[in-house]
Amino acid sequence: MNAADLRTKSKDELKENLLNLRKEAFNLRFQAASGQLENTVRVREVRRDIARVKTIIGEQAGAAAKQAAAS
Repeated sequence: MNAADLRTKSKDELKENLLNLRKEAFNLRFQAASGQLENTVRVREVRRDIARVKTIIGEQAGAAAKQAAAS
């Protein structure tokens, strides 16, 4: 997942994407705990993707607040 791709998405799409990533992270943690996790790198990728999405949501919220304060 690329940050440039995320910036083109709407707030609702980002929130939906975040929800899906959190579900995947939960499933990966469950697989790791039960010893069934094959791709251990995916845990790190999902964690970083969650951080990217949350960062973009924060940037958009900050930009919206800045525009509201300016007008």
